[in-house]
Amino acid sequence: MSTSPPDGADDIDLRAWRQFLALAELLHFGRAARRLAITQPPLTQAIQKLEARLGVPLFERTRRSVALTPAGAALVDPVRLLLGQAGALPAVAREAAAGRLGTLRLGFVSTIGFGPLPEWLRGFREAFPGVAVQLQEATGDVQLAAFDRGALDAGFVLHAPGMAPEARAALGRLSVGVEPLVLALPDAGASSSASRRAGAALLGLPLVIFPRAIAPSLFDAVLAFYHRHGATPSIAQEAVQMQTIVNLVSAGLGIALVPRAVTTLRRPGVRYLPIPRALTGAPRCETSLLWAPGAPATERFVQHVRARLGAGREGSPDR
Repeated sequence: MSTSPPDGADDIDLRAWRQFLALAELLHFGRAARRLAITQPPLTQAIQKLEARLGVPLFERTRRSVALTPAGAALVDPVRLLLGQAGALPAVAREAAAGRLGTLRLGFVSTIGFGPLPEWLRGFREAFPGVAVQLQEATGDVQLAAFDRGALDAGFVLHAPGMAPEARAALGRLSVGVEPLVLALPDAGASSSASRRAGAALLGLPLVIFPRAIAPSLFDAVLAFYHRHGATPSIAQEAVQMQTIVNLVSAGLGIALVPRAVTTLRRPGVRYLPIPRALTGAPRCETSLLWAPGAPATERFVQHVRARLGAGREGSPDR
């Protein structure tokens, strides 16, 4: 026996379900017709047509009464739910268009996580609880690739000041801060003498650094700093995450130049010091918020970050 629904049973419109529910609740054709602001004959015809499309009777009719069949009774609650959800759709659309409802896929580098990002996220969630924030910790190169394939809405990236990375897609940009790089030094055994070395002697120590591919402009700025002082860095180890770099310094593999925000990461065996003044032109780093324009929830987040940065620190979008 075929279990396929009768022809047309899959595309019943909401008006038919409203007519069904009115009759199911009142069990009287005349009163249901008045509720629906129609006359009784069109309602009778509509119910008959609905039953024909479903292939099952929904009501038992006599001259004196109308009653639900088991099939009709089983439909009452689902139809109420359907009509309630349908009635909420305009408000959902308006909320989504206003950026108060939706999803924000947000990438971030670890350094912004040591700084203001947790506070910004907390405030954004409180202000826009209907926006689901999906976080992805990723380096700048990974984020750019995600932007290019449409898998990311916004992201915080690290780069040399004024050297924001470019993506194939047109992105907005907001500078959220510039900070100096500081020295992360081993603070155990013989390596502790490194912290007492002055000037160019520090540049002769092994260096732990991130791969160039993840932040080319910042990597190049560090190399330019070394070259300016007649030194070539002796790279002892590369690591992607700042936490890993600090851990490798703690293990005595070398020194590192890290964003000042990283100094909130306390690790036994590591001490942080400013780059000596004798080493002029110490490199700095900049964090930018990149985003794909157009999505209302994304624009809300950008506005939220702008507001948190405060007057005079909004930065200038590239577009």
